[in-house]
Amino acid sequence: MAYRAGDNACMPEGDTIFRTAEVLRAALVGRSITAARAQARPGLRRVPDLSRLVGASVGSVESRGKHLLIGFDNGLTLRSHLRMSGSWHRYRPGERWRRPMREASAVLETPDSVVVAFNTPVVELLTDADLRRSRALLELGPDLLAREFDDPEALRRLRERGDQQLGNALLDQRVVAGIGNVYKSEVTFIERLDPWSPVAAFEDVELESALSTARRLMQANTRGGGRVTTGTGARGQGLWVYGRAERPCRRCGNLIQSARQGELARLTYWCARCQPTRS
Repeated sequence: MAYRAGDNACMPEGDTIFRTAEVLRAALVGRSITAARAQARPGLRRVPDLSRLVGASVGSVESRGKHLLIGFDNGLTLRSHLRMSGSWHRYRPGERWRRPMREASAVLETPDSVVVAFNTPVVELLTDADLRRSRALLELGPDLLAREFDDPEALRRLRERGDQQLGNALLDQRVVAGIGNVYKSEVTFIERLDPWSPVAAFEDVELESALSTARRLMQANTRGGGRVTTGTGARGQGLWVYGRAERPCRRCGNLIQSARQGELARLTYWCARCQPTRS
C-alpha cells in the first residue's frame, strides 16, 4: 500500500518528517539499493548523482527538525527538505504511483520497496565530511522531537531574538527545529500569546510554556492520522485557529483573523480577543 507523507493536505512540519522517517526506516534500513535516480525539478538547485548509492545498504533514517537524513553504509547521506511542496511516498515494486514521474525529485529502489520524493526542492547527497559541516544542519536549534530536548538552550535562542515578532521567531529553525505555520498559530493561540508582539514582551515562563506545548502536541501527532491540537479528532474540529480565518473562535466566538507575516509572507492565524497585543 502506498504511504504519502508531506502532501499539502498535511503541511510538512516536524511531526510529518518524524513519521516519514519511521515509515522509510521500516522500508529501507538493512536493504540494499538496487536503483537510484534524481531529476531536475523547479527549485532543485543541483541534481545529485544518486547512482553512487546503487549497491549500498541503508544504515539509518532519521529526522532532524524538518530535515530527513537517509544514511548509507558507503559513507553517503541523502538529505531532503520538503519545504512547502514536497512529499515522500513509499510503494511496492510495480505499484502505481499516486503522482506522475515528472514530479519525482528522487527515487530509491530496493528488492521490496520503492520510495519517491515528489516535488521536493532540497535533495542533496553528502559525504561524512559534508554532513559534519552542513550549515543547514549545524545551525539548527534544539529539535522539539529529539529524545532529549534542551529547554534552556531553546529559551536562550528565543531571548536573543527579543525584538522579533514571536510568530517569526518560532518559525526560525535556528531557534527551535520543527515548528511550521500550523504549530506557530496553534501554540500561540493555546498559550494566549500574540504572534505579532515582540519576544521581549513575554515572560520566561510564558515562552517556556509555549515550547512545552509545541513539544507535547508534536509528539502526540507523530502517531499518525490527521493533525490534532484541540484534543478531538472529529472532522473539522482538529485545529483551533489554523485555516479558520473569518470563522468564530472556538474559545470566545470572536472571528479568527489571518495575515501574512515576515519576509517570507507566511500565513498566521490568531484571535485578537484571546491573544491581545503586548508591547
